[in-house]
Amino acid sequence: METCNCALGCPCILTNLAGSPTEGDCKAAWALQISDGEKDGVRLDGVTFIVVLQSDGPIANGNIKVGLIIDEAASEEQVEAIGAIASGIAGGPMAALSSLVGEMVGIERRPISFEQDGLGYSVKAGELVDQELAGVPSMSNQDEPIYIDNVAHPVSSKLALAKANRSSIHAFGIDWDDASGTRNGNFAPFSWSG
Repeated sequence: METCNCALGCPCILTNLAGSPTEGDCKAAWALQISDGEKDGVRLDGVTFIVVLQSDGPIANGNIKVGLIIDEAASEEQVEAIGAIASGIAGGPMAALSSLVGEMVGIERRPISFEQDGLGYSVKAGELVDQELAGVPSMSNQDEPIYIDNVAHPVSSKLALAKANRSSIHAFGIDWDDASGTRNGNFAPFSWSG
């Protein structure tokens, strides 16, 4: 799940990362929970992590500041594996973004709770991240969200459109709070390989 400070219908997604963020800069947190996975024999089942990022303009321009929050329940081996995956060092979808990253600002460990209820998701990582979103239901089927397909997003090429009910980021020098219900969100299952 992801929330960002752009208005609903984030220009990054709709312009292949070239659009200007609606607020001038981009602040986002991508929360990912691994249900089944491994890296080099290290099992990652149940590990949750959050990629926090900030860009001063369009993502495609680069110079993105990126930090990583990993659940404190993860072992040191799991933290090392997630660090390699999330930074793109291990290859996979995040490697495509690595050339746009100007600064990796570190890794923090906090207890992370990740919840899903129907079309709603929420995640909390100590005092660093607290976000909640609700999928935008389709008129044709209220139990399914509206999807945006064939997009250039490292998490998934098909994203469910959502409104961010609550977003709070206070990590790595990135600060943002919003509870307007007008900001962008999305969610998707993911399947990555290096």
